[in-house]
Amino acid sequence: MTPPLGRMGLRAITLVAGPALVFLLLLFVVWIRHGAPIGADLAIHHWVLRHRSSDLTTLAGQLTSTGTGPIPYVAAMIAGWTACPRSARPRQEMLAAAAAVAVLLTGQGVRAAVMSALARPRPAVADWAANAGGYAFPSGHTTTTALTAGLVAWSALRSGAPQFAVRTFLVMCALWAVLIGSTRVYLGVHWPTDVLGGWLLAATWLALTLPLLTRLVDRMSPHQSRQFVSDGPARPG
Repeated sequence: MTPPLGRMGLRAITLVAGPALVFLLLLFVVWIRHGAPIGADLAIHHWVLRHRSSDLTTLAGQLTSTGTGPIPYVAAMIAGWTACPRSARPRQEMLAAAAAVAVLLTGQGVRAAVMSALARPRPAVADWAANAGGYAFPSGHTTTTALTAGLVAWSALRSGAPQFAVRTFLVMCALWAVLIGSTRVYLGVHWPTDVLGGWLLAATWLALTLPLLTRLVDRMSPHQSRQFVSDGPARPG
């Protein structure tokens, strides 16, 4: 007879199912409307257009540039590297770094597949304050930064640093992800629901992959290494 799920199992299912269900619901709404923006999309978009300023537009453009290119991938690599125990060998650290980047890359692959399948148009080009390409849902910059922020936050939680420092760092990661998503709306290249979809997709993917990444990194601990050696074949005397 299969034992009932414990609290940890139920919590893990909730962490995955919660954002996944909301994402699927939002995706269905966008799909059934053939990509047309909902009322909240239009209201926020038009409000932004009326309240833009040149200084804020410049700042938003500089900030949004950190959500693409090499920065997220370097940050993910460092997150995987630093999440390893101090006793880990360089080869193990490289493996963890590659695995963290793989989480980001596969998440990007899922995002690209959804974006191509849904083919939601962006807002009118005349409203753009930055260059953009591809379809709208979910936002690429938003998904990328949310995935990266989650990986960096995961690494910080494993660092053993003082609690205040870790909490401050977590807030900074969340703020970065929120600000990047917000700049996409401010710059007029995405609807707000595109950004919400990016956050939900990233949360779902992290909930699915971080337990596997954690298990991989935990295998590099001294305890696991000693257990592996003791279980291995005995050397001849």
